[in-house]
Amino acid sequence: MKKSTICILAFIVLSLGSAIAQKNITLENIWLDGTFSARGISEIRSMNDGEHYCILTRTGIEKYAYKTGLKVEDVCLFNNPQMSKKAKPMPIIESYMFNNNETQILLSSEFEPIYRHSGVSNYYIYDVANKTFELISQNGKQRLTTFSPDGTMVAFVRDNNIYIMDLQTKEEKQITFDGKFNSIINGTMDWVYEEEFGITQGFYWSPDSKKIAYYRFDESKVKEYNMQMWGGLYPDDNKFKYPKAGETNSTVDILIYDLATQQTKQLDEGSENDQYIPRIKWTKDANTLALMRMNRWQNKMELLLADANSGTMSTIYIEEDKAYIDVPDTWMFLNDGKHFLITSEKDGYNHIYMYDLNGNMVTQITTGNYDVVKINGIDEKGKKIYYTSKESSPINSDLYVINLNGKKKTKLSEKDGYTNASFSNGCQYYISNFTDANTPPIYTIHNSKGKQLVMLQDNASLAQTMKAYGKERKTFGSFTTSEGVELNYYIIKPATFDSTKRYPLFFYVYGGPGSQQVTNRYAGSDYYWQRMLAQKGYIVVCVDGRGTGGRGAEFKKVTYKELGKYECIDVIEAAKYFGKQRWVDESRIGIFGWSFGGYLSSLAILKGNNVFKTAIAVAPVTTWRYYNTIYTERFLRRPQENTSGYDNNSPINFAEQLKGNYLIIHGTGDDNVHYQNALDMISALQKAGKEFDMHFYPNKNHSIYGGNTRWHLYRLMTNFIEEKL
Repeated sequence: MKKSTICILAFIVLSLGSAIAQKNITLENIWLDGTFSARGISEIRSMNDGEHYCILTRTGIEKYAYKTGLKVEDVCLFNNPQMSKKAKPMPIIESYMFNNNETQILLSSEFEPIYRHSGVSNYYIYDVANKTFELISQNGKQRLTTFSPDGTMVAFVRDNNIYIMDLQTKEEKQITFDGKFNSIINGTMDWVYEEEFGITQGFYWSPDSKKIAYYRFDESKVKEYNMQMWGGLYPDDNKFKYPKAGETNSTVDILIYDLATQQTKQLDEGSENDQYIPRIKWTKDANTLALMRMNRWQNKMELLLADANSGTMSTIYIEEDKAYIDVPDTWMFLNDGKHFLITSEKDGYNHIYMYDLNGNMVTQITTGNYDVVKINGIDEKGKKIYYTSKESSPINSDLYVINLNGKKKTKLSEKDGYTNASFSNGCQYYISNFTDANTPPIYTIHNSKGKQLVMLQDNASLAQTMKAYGKERKTFGSFTTSEGVELNYYIIKPATFDSTKRYPLFFYVYGGPGSQQVTNRYAGSDYYWQRMLAQKGYIVVCVDGRGTGGRGAEFKKVTYKELGKYECIDVIEAAKYFGKQRWVDESRIGIFGWSFGGYLSSLAILKGNNVFKTAIAVAPVTTWRYYNTIYTERFLRRPQENTSGYDNNSPINFAEQLKGNYLIIHGTGDDNVHYQNALDMISALQKAGKEFDMHFYPNKNHSIYGGNTRWHLYRLMTNFIEEKL
């Protein structure tokens, strides 16, 4: 036998062996077995010296050196008998915080959720030198427990009131007294601020530990939403304040409590009560508090400085927009006490600006036709900013360094994908978390010039597992619509893809304002589900239509006052574009989305009933009249002002146009997108005489998880796809 023949046979044998070794992805792999679980690094905290960092593990808080990545010591070992004179077992620790001189650690455990981002916990103080810990309060769980800057006290919220505790005497002192459920909130947020402004912390220590500035919400006039929780002989009624679009919001005040005088001063935020204060923070001056104020339309934002002693206010920054203004990703005061940084889209893209405290712009630090993602670190001594941006592509996020004067920009990340960076105190080092669409997280330590010093975690084992479970991978592309708009997409094809065959097409959508799904980063569980569908013979596609982020303000804000219109046009046109490809069966196009994606998938099968055969909508908004004030009015204004904007693109109004297969899924305990959306959609479909499928998860919230729930949900959807598409 010739040598060439032997080589060919060997190649065939190896290829067959490789093919035989390939495994099919199952729902159990994804949701029950942890087959594709990535390893991470939890709760990274840089130490004061800038040379070390700590992480949280199951057994304790461990200290490492940036330069070597080697463990220096165990700062705190949980359940170590030395930690407590009584040797009482420690509960599972969920987060930690050092005091300013790193002599004590605040530990939280036994978290009980209130809403999606808030809850109560037990808090412990751990003494680093003595290796002892004790429960902070015997009077029940608290919220948001925080060290004072001098480390002698903590403050926390309990039952809508603020308390201060002296850590030596352990005396609890209540400083607000009018807190009342569904009426008055002190020191934390109401539901809509928490959900839409992304904050729960509602009190802040002054830099000298002598004052506390805090929010007070009067939500007594906000209407209640009633959500029943099932399981007992009689269901429990869960009533909470939820302002729907056009309805009354909470009245919000900012107050400052003086620990020495025990007096409280209310700041004058202006004569207009129907407004928002999405952020407050102390400047570097212990007597100057900064406030961010927005009108209800959210198209005007002001930054104000308040004298904590006199209460006088001055405006240092005003920004207005013809559409709306997102709360800035960055708003920080520099240690020089003279300047602040802010991100803004006012030149058409999200960029970093420096202002002085008199409101004069010093410089626009970043410029160009790309969006800055966020500021990752500031080296004031070296006069440098480290930030991530989408300069290379809207689908990437790259790390850069630039001088504070906007000069000498250098790209530090080397690979296309998504880089996030956690910087050391002083910015001499950073821990990079890199992924791309088909690469699980890689954690590395770098110096400030970008040189890699240490490989911390490469998830090599998971990468090998990925190879063993098929060759289906995401690839990226773009197409131009009939309106001349270029849209980005990713696609996952079966590993056995044959361009002469025709495949069913399955769209995944989200599409909400400023969101992005078409990104070159690792997407976790949904990524494997989509690969699983590809293994079953489906082509999976995701398109970011108009209104999504990463491509500047004009692309994002084109949907203003007509939320859903252009998003639906683009996803229907995308389906038509792919339907024309010779390898797509245009009679078998399906679509799935969750939340805003559920809204868009519902709208698409109704307005695109000649294009989509099947749609799945999980927790969808079916009419924007049912959603909250801050989010909905930001994009549509109030329904009293923009009736057509609300009704012309709400699925509930187009039920009679359903032709294909429609599955609606909702959790009955969804405090965000209420179950009411699904029920009224069902009523509209029934009234129109339409056939459809539905499934509900008792007591599950907007995320629909817990126990086997996610596995059950994805099995339900997979079966529906295989049956109906």
